[in-house]
Parts: sequence; C-alpha cells; structure tokens
Amino acid sequence: MTSIFPWIILLAPLLSTAVITLFTLRWKALSSSISIAAVLVSFICSCLIFAHSTAAAGEFTWIGISGVFQVPFGLTLDPLSRTMAVLVSGIGAVIHIYSLGYMRDDEGKSRYFAALSLFMFAMLGIVLANNFVMLFIFWELVGFTSYVLIGHWFYRDAAADAAKKAFITTRIGDFGFMLGILMVWMGTDSIVFTEIAQRLWILTSHPAFLTIAALLIFCGAVGKSAQFPLHVWLPDAMEGPTPISALIHAATMVAAGVYMLARVAFIIQASPTALLVIAWVGTITAVMAALIATQQNDIKRILAYSTLSQLGYMVMAVGLASNEAAIFHLFTHAFFKALLFLAAGSVIVMLHHEQNIWKMGGLSRNLPITFLTFVIGALALIGCPPFSGFFSKDAILALAYERNTPIFVVGLSTAFLTAFYVMRLLVIVFFGKSRSEIARKSGESPFVMTGPLIVLALLATIGGFTFFARNFLALPIEKEGAFLVPALAIAVLILGSGLAIATYRNRMSEPLDFELLRHKFYFDEFYNWLIDWTQGL
Repeated sequence: MTSIFPWIILLAPLLSTAVITLFTLRWKALSSSISIAAVLVSFICSCLIFAHSTAAAGEFTWIGISGVFQVPFGLTLDPLSRTMAVLVSGIGAVIHIYSLGYMRDDEGKSRYFAALSLFMFAMLGIVLANNFVMLFIFWELVGFTSYVLIGHWFYRDAAADAAKKAFITTRIGDFGFMLGILMVWMGTDSIVFTEIAQRLWILTSHPAFLTIAALLIFCGAVGKSAQFPLHVWLPDAMEGPTPISALIHAATMVAAGVYMLARVAFIIQASPTALLVIAWVGTITAVMAALIATQQNDIKRILAYSTLSQLGYMVMAVGLASNEAAIFHLFTHAFFKALLFLAAGSVIVMLHHEQNIWKMGGLSRNLPITFLTFVIGALALIGCPPFSGFFSKDAILALAYERNTPIFVVGLSTAFLTAFYVMRLLVIVFFGKSRSEIARKSGESPFVMTGPLIVLALLATIGGFTFFARNFLALPIEKEGAFLVPALAIAVLILGSGLAIATYRNRMSEPLDFELLRHKFYFDEFYNWLIDWTQGL
C-alpha cells in the first residue's frame, strides 16, 4: 500500500529549515517551535510506518540516461529502515526539546534550530534511501550539517578548528566510499540495493574485486563512525553545544556508518577477508578508545571516547557477520548515550559551563534528578543487568566467543576498561567533596532539561528488554556460551568498577599518570607532523 507518510518523515525537517531560514530567523522562540513541531511530525509518521509493515513509498526516476545510468528517487521501508527512522526521529525529538533549555540564551538560537532540522532531514534521508547515489548525497549532507553544528560557536577558535577537522577527516573516508560505490556500479550495472543483491553473483565470481569494493565502502564507515585511524575528529567535536554532541553520538551521524554497513551487509559478508579486516578495525578502536578514556579529565571527552569504544563493538559485530547484533547495540546505545550526554549537559550548564571533572564533586546532593538518570545511563553503558547495554554488548561478546577467540579476549578486556572509566567518572563528579565553589553552589536544571533525561532513563532501562523479546532469539549465538559469556562480562564489570571506586574515592586530583594515554597515543601530533611534512615536499 503506497503511503504519503514516508515522504512526510523525510520532508518535514527540510520544510522547517526553509521556513526558519527564510522567514523566522529574527524570532527565536518561533524558530525553535517550528523545528520541534517538524521533528515531532517525523516521529509520529515514523511510528505509524513502523506499525504498518505493508506501507510503501512511491518511486520516480530522478536521473535517467537511456541505456547508461538510472537513478531512482525512492524510499526503502524494510524493518531496518523503519526501526532506524523511529530511533533517529525519536532521539532527535528529545534532543530538540532539551535544546530549548540548553540554548535558551544563545544569540544564534534560530540558526541552531535551522541547522538541526537540516541535519535531521539528511540523517533520515540516509535511513530511507533505497540506492547508493541517494545515500551518498544524504551522507555528504550529514557531513556538511555536522560541520555547521559543531562550529555553531564559530567565533571560538577551538570550535571552528573542530568543525574543520571533522569535515576534512570524514571526507578522507568518503573518497574511499565513493570509489567503492563506483566499483559496485561497474560490476553490477546498478546502484539500487535490491538489484545489487540480485546480481551479487557477478561480484562473487571476482573475489579480489569484491574484497576491494567492500573495503572501500567500509572506508566511508571508518570516517563517519570515527574508527581507527580516522577517529581523531570525534573527541574534538565536543566543542559544539552539548545537545549536538548527544545527537552526533547517539543515533545519528556516527551511527550512520554502522547503519550503512548493515544496509550493504550482503556485499560485505560475501568477502571473508573484508569481514576479518572490519572485525579487527572495530576491535582495535574499542580497546584503544577505552584506554584513552581512563585518563581524560573533560566530562564530554570521556563520553566521546566511550562512544568511540562502543562504535568499535558495533563494527566488530559487523565484522563477525552479524549486522543484527550491531544494530541491536546501536539501538540500545542510542538511549543510554543520549542520556549520558544530556545529563552531562545539565551538569555543565549548572556549573556555568565548567567541564573539568576535577572541579566538580558531590553533585549528587545538588542535582538529584541529573544524578539518578546519569547513574542509569552509566549502568547501561558498562553492561550492568538488567539495563539495556547488558543485552546488546553481551550479544556481541557471545558472537566473538564463538567465532574469534582473540577478538573475544580483547572485547572482554574492553568491557573491564569501560567499567573502570565510567565508574571513575561517576565517583569523581557526583560523590565526595565539592572541589570548587561553583560545584558547592550548583542547583538542579529546569524541567525542560530534566524531563528528557527521565524519558531517556526509562528507555535505557527497558530498551534492551523490548528489543530482546523481539529480535534477540534471531541473533546467531550458540548455546555453548549462553551462560559463560554473561558470567565473565559481569565479573569484569565488578572488577573494573571496584578498582575505580578504590582508586578514586575521596581523591582531590588524578592519582594515575599515563602520558601516552593523556596524549591519546599521539595521533594528533603524528597527523600534524604528517601534514607539515607533506606541505614541505
């Protein structure tokens, strides 16, 4: 049954951007209301489409060169895209509402909401695109709008530099992505996903060609989902407003890479070599980011590196040939990571934009709602049962246990590090004595900011159960590790958390000093040297 709802989902945010830009830039309150109304319309329509699995969208030829090249403009409404549309628009709606409080005094509020709506349009376009050309165009639009949003406070040098860094770094991966798309088109004479799947035998008959194409496509995900070695842009993206950090890290920009890999899984899974490379890139990213997070002092950067690490888990799952497990973790991660970033934003606003965790302390008394919701998000992140992260992370660990023992060992070690740095953050920020006057005098955020925290805390609690009941039994996990893997995961969770509490309880400053981790393995220094060296050639 053809439905207009898919087109409303896509076009409502675009219409919002146009109206704000052309007519309401001077009226901040009206601009924010229009943007919120648009994303709520997209969310409602996404829910309706999710509930009616028979819905379909019309399609028309966008670019047509007879006998040479055909690009349809059509939307795909399979279970993956319908689930992602609900997730993206739902998390987006919560962040829009939260932004009312966070950005209430910002001079560029109308510009912010216009860019936010355009970002939602681009991300929903990626989710709904039924062919490579549409996906790539929306993919690039996400890159552009993220540049605008990260650089929202462009008059700050750090924000402007972070925006440029994100834009340039992701373009490197996108160049490889474009080449991969061209190779698939050359091999199958199509850019439509369903047609490529039907003609996959052409690619599989040339294994080397297929492997190169799959790895080039993966380059796009390496850039967008900030995987090693193109991970350096994501922590610096914290220079943007905190709601943007939450949006980028939860269910949108960085999730786009994982979604894209799941969308083209039929290509990737046809190449064992590509799968192995993808699995190890995700594994290296996960453990590397977790190590770096243990020595960071900026509350948003710690969460940024936790996102890198969790994205590594998702990419690891893709490499282990289970896009179901990857999307499962993407789904639960969206809830608890949006919650953690928005709770961190509540802390930052109430401390007059202080982000150094060593100038906080004792905030559980002054910010009780923020504290309780942050605890729920933290427990979900470390995989504590019964919160959502427990089900999804253990699904990936169980896959690794069955399919690649070295990856399982590294993944389990990463779980230990995750428990350590998350509990370190929780103890330093919310317990002990206040380490500054501003922390002592802080108070709870307004309801427009704490309300979304409560909603996300509920989702972070039940999200794993909901998805588990529907899809977990379909995940390719063997019974052999059904009890051993969760037991080991809980054991390392207890060890990591206990070690962090013992190390940081009542501490007024950092007792550990690992220079290599504080300098993030010197990746930024290496890339700066490389750029200077190439300029001198």
